[in-house]
Amino acid sequence: MNLQAVRSIYIFEMARAGRTLLQSLISPVISTSLYFVVFGAAIGSRIQEVEGVSYGAFIVPGLIMLMLLTQSVSNASFGIFFPKFTGTIYEMLSAPISYFEIVLGYVGAAASKSAILGLVILVTANFFVDLHILHPFMMLLFLLLTALTFSLLGFIIGIWADSFEKLQLVPLLIITPLTFLGGSFYAIDMLPPFWQTVTLANPVVYLVSGFRWSFYGISDVSIVASLVMIGVFLAASLAVISWIFRTGYRLRP
Repeated sequence: MNLQAVRSIYIFEMARAGRTLLQSLISPVISTSLYFVVFGAAIGSRIQEVEGVSYGAFIVPGLIMLMLLTQSVSNASFGIFFPKFTGTIYEMLSAPISYFEIVLGYVGAAASKSAILGLVILVTANFFVDLHILHPFMMLLFLLLTALTFSLLGFIIGIWADSFEKLQLVPLLIITPLTFLGGSFYAIDMLPPFWQTVTLANPVVYLVSGFRWSFYGISDVSIVASLVMIGVFLAASLAVISWIFRTGYRLRP
């Protein structure tokens, strides 16, 4: 494996995040803080507890997952789209570096940035509510697996998109709505029976539920189902990326 090439891509992408610190770190933290103020204070004053957990603490895993999904997709998609947009990706494809090493560099950097952001938001949440993480190892596992999986999805979107407008299409119209409707701010059993069944068709429900279980030991679906769903996402993303490089989809002029 060409570790020097992977390291170069990784360091370049991480350095780009450092140059845009306001957009990549500070802005998401401020947005999350506003969610705490609006939902935690305004709605939390009316909903005291959800399944034995204060409402302000209950929404913390959902808020972290919301930022984690959107930022993972955005970081990875822009990371690979920009060299494709400028044409420098063809130099990379002709260099002595494998497709696996290219994906490892870009996706590794995107997942690292998203995971760091998730941990920063977790620390920020402690200023608003009292948090007690029941299963810290599982919390980190969910955090890293979700960041990795959706960074792979973002990499696919970056290859597929041929304009900056398409780059934002999936995160804005699909990922964010699914996360809001995936139990980020409420428990599924608070819904009528029909909508509970409909909601279970939303794959993000399993991610949010599993992540919340790692905090409080409560979930809308089983922890096994949550892990299986992440595994399915991960396998599907890897299969699509393998197909992209095998066929040259949107990579060959």
